[in-house]
Amino acid sequence: MHEDQLLPAEPGIRAIARELYRHAKDLPLISPHGHVDPAILADDRPFPDPARLIVVPDHYVTRMLASQGIAPAALGVPSLDGTPVQTDGRTIWRLLAANWHLLRGTPSRLWTERVFGEVFGVEGPLNTGTADDVYDAIAERLADPAFRPRALFERFNLEVLATTESPLADLGAHAKLAAEGWGGPGGRVITTFRPDDLVDLDWPGWTDRVAQLGAGTYAEFLDRLRERRQAFIAAGATSSDHGHPSAATLALPRDEAAALFDRALRGHAEDGDAERFRAHMLVEFARMSVEDGLVMQLHPGAVRNHNAALFARHGRDVGGDIPGPTEYVRALKPLLDELGTDPRFRIVLYTLDETAFTRELAPLAGGYPAVFLGAPWWFLDSPEGLRRFREAVTETAGFYNTAGFVDDTRAFCSIPVRHDVARRVDAGFLARLVAEHRLPLDEAAETIADLAYHLPKRVYQRTVHTGASS
Repeated sequence: MHEDQLLPAEPGIRAIARELYRHAKDLPLISPHGHVDPAILADDRPFPDPARLIVVPDHYVTRMLASQGIAPAALGVPSLDGTPVQTDGRTIWRLLAANWHLLRGTPSRLWTERVFGEVFGVEGPLNTGTADDVYDAIAERLADPAFRPRALFERFNLEVLATTESPLADLGAHAKLAAEGWGGPGGRVITTFRPDDLVDLDWPGWTDRVAQLGAGTYAEFLDRLRERRQAFIAAGATSSDHGHPSAATLALPRDEAAALFDRALRGHAEDGDAERFRAHMLVEFARMSVEDGLVMQLHPGAVRNHNAALFARHGRDVGGDIPGPTEYVRALKPLLDELGTDPRFRIVLYTLDETAFTRELAPLAGGYPAVFLGAPWWFLDSPEGLRRFREAVTETAGFYNTAGFVDDTRAFCSIPVRHDVARRVDAGFLARLVAEHRLPLDEAAETIADLAYHLPKRVYQRTVHTGASS
C-alpha cells in the first residue's frame, strides 16, 4: 500500500492530510456494530483455510462474482436446497484469482489487498499465476499461533468489538468470553440486542420464535423482551439494533397493539399488520431504551432477499439484498415526538439511501438531541461513500452529531483496514477545510481523533461501563 493511499492528490492538501492522519492512525479501534461470530474469539481456534476465511463468508466478494455468472456454490457458499458446493479451499481461491479483475475499483478489492499485505504480510498481485503462492503464504501464517483470533485482536488494537445476536441466542460464547476476562460489561467483546426476527411478522417462523421466547400474550411478549435485554446487558451490550424494511414508527394504544399481536399469533394477520407492528415495536423498544440505557440503532431500507433464486438456494445474508428509497422525516415523527428531546434516549440512524443524508437525516440530527448519524453502511461504506457522507451532512449536522465509523463486517481480518480507510478519508476531508481556512489545524487534529475514537465511545456509552473518560 502506498503511504498516501486515499489522501488528496493536490500536494498542499495532501501534506495537511498526512499530518491529520498521524493524529488518528494509531488510536484504538472501537467497533460498535458488526457481525463477527463471537465463537471465533471464544474458542480462539486457528482460522480455516484462506478461502473459508476471506472468500466464503464475504458476501461483498461473492455477490460481485455472482453478478458475472459465477455461482456462489462454486465459491463455497453453503446451500439450503442440496446444491453441490465446492469444498476445496484451493479451488475456490483459484477461481477468485482468475476473476480478480472483476473487483477493480471496488472497496472489496481495496480491503482484501490490504488484508493480504498488512495482516498477512503477503505483497504482490493476485492472479492465476500467483494464486497458489498467495494461498500457501496465508495458509502458513494461519498455522502460526500469532495469527489466532485473540492474537490478531490484540495486534489490530481493538479496544472493543460488538457482535450482533437475536434475543433467542443463548449467548454461550459471550459467557465463555466473560469467564476468561474478555467479555461482559466493560469487556472487549460485547453483544448487541437485535430483535428483528421477533417483531417481523413477515419473517417465516415468527410464531415458532415467539413460542420459543415463552410469550403467549402481548404483555408476556414485552416482559420476555425486557428480560432478554437484561441478559444482553449482562453480556456487555450497550446498544440494540433494528434492521427494519422502513423507518416507520407508530405508537399504538396498548389494547390495539395487543389485538394485532393476538391476530398474528393465531395466523389471522391482516394487510398492513406487519408494517404497523414493526413500527409500533420501534417505539416500544425506544421506551425500553429509556428504562435500561441501551442506545438504539436503526438500519432501515434494505429490500431483503430481492434475489429470490439466491435466497431459495443459499438463504439470507449472502448478497441478495438491494437498497431501497427510505423516508425518515414523517416516519420517525411519532417516536421523536415522544422521546426526541428526552436526555435518557439516544438513537443512531443509518441509511442505504444517500439522497436522505442532506434532505432528512442531517437536519434531524441537527434538530433533536437524541439523534445521531451512523456512518455510511453496507453499500455505502466505500471511500467515495464516506467522502460523500461528510460533504452531505457536515454543514447541517456538524461532526459531533455523528457517531463514528462502524465496520459492519463478518470478515474479522478486514476490521483494521476498514477503520483505516475511514480515518484516511476523514483526514482528506478535514485537510480541505484547513487549506480553505475554514478550520484551524489544531481543531482539525482534535476533530479527527474524536471521529476515530472519542465519539463512538461517547455515543455508544462505552464510558458507562469502563469508567474511562472520553
